[in-house]
Amino acid sequence: MEKAVGNTVSSINIEVAYAMPESQVLLDITVPLGTTAVQAVEQSGVLQKFPEIDLATSKLGIFARVLGTQGTPEPNMYELREGDRVEIYRPLILDPKEIRRRRAETARKKKDVSES
Repeated sequence: MEKAVGNTVSSINIEVAYAMPESQVLLDITVPLGTTAVQAVEQSGVLQKFPEIDLATSKLGIFARVLGTQGTPEPNMYELREGDRVEIYRPLILDPKEIRRRRAETARKKKDVSES
């Protein structure tokens, strides 16, 4: 809920999300109006809880839209709105092409076994 001072809004409520393979963290925080996605992550305390997060290299998104791509502002320029969820994305472990190659190989082996 936006907090108003007089007739102007002074702060907004947002969420910061970070998912690991085994669990996820969703933090509800209140930030001043005009806070960027990067500032919200810094203010949330998630970087202290998960020191493996490198904010310089991690991609950030708002509701599954990666910031800094497809015409969206960069994370340090995107000003948050009431109810936004800032998502911190972990880097891919494997290249997507390698994953597809491995899946195709596994499927081929299963097919060969079932035909024998």
